[in-house]
Amino acid sequence: MDLFEYQARDMFEKHGVPVLAGIVADTPEEARAAAEELGGVTVVKAQVKTGGRGKAGGVKVAKTPEDAEAAAEAILGLDIKGHVVKRVMVAAGADIKEEFYFSVLLDRANRSYLALCSYEGGMEIEQLAEERPEALARVEVDPGRGIDLDKAREIAVEAKFPTELIEKVAPVFVKLYEVYVEEDATLVEVNPLVLTGAGDIVALDGKVSLDENASFRQADHAALEDKDSTDPLEAKAKEHDLNYVKLDGEVGIIGNGAGLVMSTLDVVAYAGEAHGGVKPANFLDIGGGASAEVMAAGLDVILGDEQVKSVFVNVFGGITACDAVANGIVKALEILGDTATKPLVVRLDGNNVEEGRRILADANHPLVTIASSMDEGADKAAELAAK
Repeated sequence: MDLFEYQARDMFEKHGVPVLAGIVADTPEEARAAAEELGGVTVVKAQVKTGGRGKAGGVKVAKTPEDAEAAAEAILGLDIKGHVVKRVMVAAGADIKEEFYFSVLLDRANRSYLALCSYEGGMEIEQLAEERPEALARVEVDPGRGIDLDKAREIAVEAKFPTELIEKVAPVFVKLYEVYVEEDATLVEVNPLVLTGAGDIVALDGKVSLDENASFRQADHAALEDKDSTDPLEAKAKEHDLNYVKLDGEVGIIGNGAGLVMSTLDVVAYAGEAHGGVKPANFLDIGGGASAEVMAAGLDVILGDEQVKSVFVNVFGGITACDAVANGIVKALEILGDTATKPLVVRLDGNNVEEGRRILADANHPLVTIASSMDEGADKAAELAAK
């Protein structure tokens, strides 16, 4: 989950990272009130989860509250790379003397953390990294040791900070790493990190990506979710603890186990080529338990997608036997009643498969077609979707 800038700012402040005051506003009038509260020169910044805000007109300096109101009026509703601005942050102005860059991220390839840092950084860091890669330090961070003051000094030296600044920036690096670890982030980036005219180091703009796999120990992160931009079907699936991802296709997919579901997506996509290019509509893993409630929740999510024309239920009975899965499907259709209107192709295999197929056959539900193999089921589902 990516955070908005104002959320990253608040998180930095919580961990002692030096930041400027900032107030969010949803209307031009609120922006004016925020500027009056902050006093002096302010900066009105679009709150969207994409880069290039400044070049797109999403960042404006305001010398007066009236200017802040006018800036917010110009920015709110602006489309920045497909993101419509619905909120701005009015931040205190900064006397910027120099700009730097710092980030720490998860390095999956090396199973480690990686710190990126540059004394010559700032807003054009991507261009700098491409044209002069030697100016961007890449320092591996041992997850067991992390970034203490000694490691922070090493990063600053590698990034070619002058001696007189090393002791200023090193403690800030330590605090930013604290954010990274304690908030279970996969990325913490400051661009730019600035030296002010008064000699202070300040995180002027922050970007944070959180690991949603750690949500069980980060209960307060739920409040940071941008519910307005969340797909309603994905939100419904999340309420039922279902692993669901919406795709752009016509065949709804339900399976137990991520590997099986991924294979099913491939098989359906291949089968769909013979039926007008039909594609999978989603990824939905119901996990090891296929109770009636879980199956009903999964079907409810998929059937709520207007693009779905048919559903392929592909389950391998293991710990949960096929007869239990079959009973779950039958009861799920009873629970859904008239809301279930799209054809279902069901392929069962594994533990108690014959009993599972018998249960489905005896139920003789008009929407259900039983398939003997994954290929047959995928082809039938694609055929039904094409009709």
